[in-house]
Amino acid sequence: MTFSGIIFDFNGVLWLDGQLQERSWKQFAAQVWDVSLSDEQMAVHVHGRTNQHSFEYLAGRVIEGEELEQLTDQKETIYRRLCLEQGTGFRLSPGAVELLDFLVTYRIARTIATSSAKVNVDFFVEHLSLGRWFDVKQIVYDDGRRPGKPASDIYLQAARNLGLEPARCVVIEDSQSGIQAAHAAGIGHVIALGRADVHPQLLRLQGIDRVVESLDQIPKEELFL
Repeated sequence: MTFSGIIFDFNGVLWLDGQLQERSWKQFAAQVWDVSLSDEQMAVHVHGRTNQHSFEYLAGRVIEGEELEQLTDQKETIYRRLCLEQGTGFRLSPGAVELLDFLVTYRIARTIATSSAKVNVDFFVEHLSLGRWFDVKQIVYDDGRRPGKPASDIYLQAARNLGLEPARCVVIEDSQSGIQAAHAAGIGHVIALGRADVHPQLLRLQGIDRVVESLDQIPKEELFL
């Protein structure tokens, strides 16, 4: 079976920033709440989640309005600084450019569905030239109007933006919550991206169709032509 469109998670898929995310979250949590985040907490309550979910988990209470905006700015300022400190290492993940160029050449519908806030999406668009491959207006991000992953809403909206049924789409994800969201949305083909040592763990998640180590392992012709 071939598919008509593809939806990318961003962090950990098109930009391999897992270590930077962990560094920024741990630094932020220590500064604000004097909390030391464990790897398990990162996996369940940070990776793939909205900032609001993570803040509320750390604080143990509802966070919204001006407080949410202030905490988001504080945390993401740390994160963006770490990104820029990478210099030439701040670039799309291995195989991304080749895959995106293929999608453009064959006019395969494509967009991004990310838990990042708009300020970070704008930052990525500027520094990683995302407008070369994507209609920026179609990118789905955390705007506070829909439940975050693992709820299906973000992928349902991304499919609508492409004018496609979810079953006609491929999703590439790296987080447990994102994979759950894609599966709940009825995405036709869910690909998990991760290191080889976590493949057995990823394959145990419901809804996974394929596991890869990098985007250059995506079987482009098989999926889309």
